[in-house]
Amino acid sequence: MSESLPVTRAVGHGTAKLMPDVDRERAWLLTVDGAPQSYVDLDEPAHLEFEYIRRLGHVLDTLAEPGHPLDALHLGGGALTLPRYLAATRPGSRQDVVEFDRELLDLVAEQLPLPKGADVTLHAADARAWLEAAPDASADVLVADVFGGSRVPAHLTSVAYAREAARVLRADGVYLGNLADAAPFAFLRSQLATLGTVFEELVLIAEPGVLRGRRFGNAVLAAAHRPLDIAALARRAAADVFPARVEHGAALRDFTGGARPVRDADAVPSPEPPDGTFGIG
Repeated sequence: MSESLPVTRAVGHGTAKLMPDVDRERAWLLTVDGAPQSYVDLDEPAHLEFEYIRRLGHVLDTLAEPGHPLDALHLGGGALTLPRYLAATRPGSRQDVVEFDRELLDLVAEQLPLPKGADVTLHAADARAWLEAAPDASADVLVADVFGGSRVPAHLTSVAYAREAARVLRADGVYLGNLADAAPFAFLRSQLATLGTVFEELVLIAEPGVLRGRRFGNAVLAAAHRPLDIAALARRAAADVFPARVEHGAALRDFTGGARPVRDADAVPSPEPPDGTFGIG
């Protein structure tokens, strides 16, 4: 059997590299300019390698009965890890993926093809522009995992953006965002305040060391107009190889404190990670 070889290609926003995992036969790590973006196992699409992706997966697992298909909108493409996961765990799901970097989409589609039968439509477009043109009440879940380099773009952080997300979601739909921050959490708190102007229910999932201010890291934010299954989420997060805490209700309101919602005019990207935070090698 021939050995899988790395693939390196210039894409719209940097240099993308696909590297085979020596421990898993058809698994690949995608990096852009050295920063890990996605990990996929073509033979086992339900395998989620990255911690924050598993936490997004925990929420997706609890949104409906096991196996029940969902209409999903993904802002940010990467190697299409979560679309593959939903196609495997919830067959029949209809999914749209919006990725600004067309060359990156082309590379992933060519080198890491989606499984047959996966109803996933790829769109090369700006996430907010595409969202603003999307139909009302057309998605059960919206997953926002958009980074320009290693920062969330400013125009995806405001109340106006959150209102568009809520408009596209159905009444019982759920918004999921991957954010990154460190103490004193000015960005994360502002995002909680921003989403709290639109959604009644907010849930934060993060590794305890991040929440205690010990290091920069990812935090998964879920927002909805309906209660989420906190007990099920807490069980999954606690049982992970890297356990996470689930914060909601009064504790999350205390964490948010006096943070103010973000207006388009005031919006800034998420903070720059410290050197080496997400790099490899």
